[in-house]
Amino acid sequence: MGVLRSLYGPSKEEVWGQLAEQLRGQVTKGGFFGRSKVVVKTDNWILTLDTYTVSTGKSSATYTRMRAPYVNADNFQFTIYPEGFFSPLGRALSLQDIVIGDPQFDERFVIKGNDEARVRSFFNDDGLRALLYAQSNLFLQVKDDEGWFASSFPKGVDELYFERVGVMKDLAELRALFDLFSYCLHRLCHLGSAYENDPGITL
Repeated sequence: MGVLRSLYGPSKEEVWGQLAEQLRGQVTKGGFFGRSKVVVKTDNWILTLDTYTVSTGKSSATYTRMRAPYVNADNFQFTIYPEGFFSPLGRALSLQDIVIGDPQFDERFVIKGNDEARVRSFFNDDGLRALLYAQSNLFLQVKDDEGWFASSFPKGVDELYFERVGVMKDLAELRALFDLFSYCLHRLCHLGSAYENDPGITL
């Protein structure tokens, strides 16, 4: 174990256990076929951190993701990711990048949304932008549910969703990710785009 730790650093289980302890959350062991996850409650929202693997037959990729269902008050949705990450896809779908008005931020990130004015209002916040800068890479969005093969949410419930390729094991960055989610949810409430009600969804 000591040799492996010196080569690869602390394990996911070790780091995520420390994270749960610091955030007063819970670690759920996934068993042989399941996935372990960290569950943290902030106000009436439940933030869930886990990993999932996509296999293409010859190869596979593991992603770290965080999810938080919430009651969406006005169907406001957005997606943000680093410039260049999905830009060719965006151009192919004729999607327009929404410019916030902060040159440094606009140069670094691509933002899509269904309400341009509300997108600008949401991201016009120094605290939020600082938390986004703290992530070395991100794909963050509000989406309806988890698709055909996963959870379908009741009408009016959407999900704040983050994912990144690889298994995140940087404790400080993971804590910053939880801070980002909490900040986003409270900011959505402040703008009238979310309710603080418990959405009643278990992931």
